[in-house]
Amino acid sequence: MTEAAPPETRRKASRAIRRQQLIDATIGVLARKGYAELTIADVARAAGLSAGIVIFHFASKDELLASALRALSEEYFGNWSRALAEAGPSAEARLAALMLADFDAILFTPQKLAAWIAFWGESQGRPVYDQICGSYDKRRRDACLRCCADLIGNDGGDPNLTMLCLDALGDGLWLSMASAGSGLAGRISAEEAKLIMQSALAAHFPRVYPMPKPEGRTSESPFRTAKESL
Repeated sequence: MTEAAPPETRRKASRAIRRQQLIDATIGVLARKGYAELTIADVARAAGLSAGIVIFHFASKDELLASALRALSEEYFGNWSRALAEAGPSAEARLAALMLADFDAILFTPQKLAAWIAFWGESQGRPVYDQICGSYDKRRRDACLRCCADLIGNDGGDPNLTMLCLDALGDGLWLSMASAGSGLAGRISAEEAKLIMQSALAAHFPRVYPMPKPEGRTSESPFRTAKESL
């Protein structure tokens, strides 16, 4: 018979589970109400707990929000890191894996993207968020830059500009998805986002990537027009 875990181990596990529950609730409230309107009471209500429990685990609203951002950042880093590791040594496969990992189901949800947008809107006046995300962002940009440099080689292109272009496109696609609940035109799905990114890769590196051909579409465009989105 398996021995029960000691009380201290159980307490630590319970504490970790409770903290994750509160972080998940914080992400949900951020998506609904935004950064400025979020309160400890909102998070407690969303988690089905008391405000006192929230304060027990997180001393302040700022600590709670920073922990939520750290969780999102670590999840994002882990996702693209795994994609790179599974892609193998080829720069072609690694760049595609890196850029398309942004639209994996674990990340590309209206709730999580809306939470990211809320944090981005506050980043200018809150250096702690740059401190949390800065090293992760640099590692991703460096990985993308290395792939771009390998693929461009001696063709005369600028790997840094290519990396920045692809990075900006990914951010724009996230912004578009985050508007999914607002009734705005131009909303996209994860599959459409992947097609758009694949099209960008093909445009930058036509000798390496084929232009995608979306299945079941009569239009040559890999994404919906504003009219189709209404």
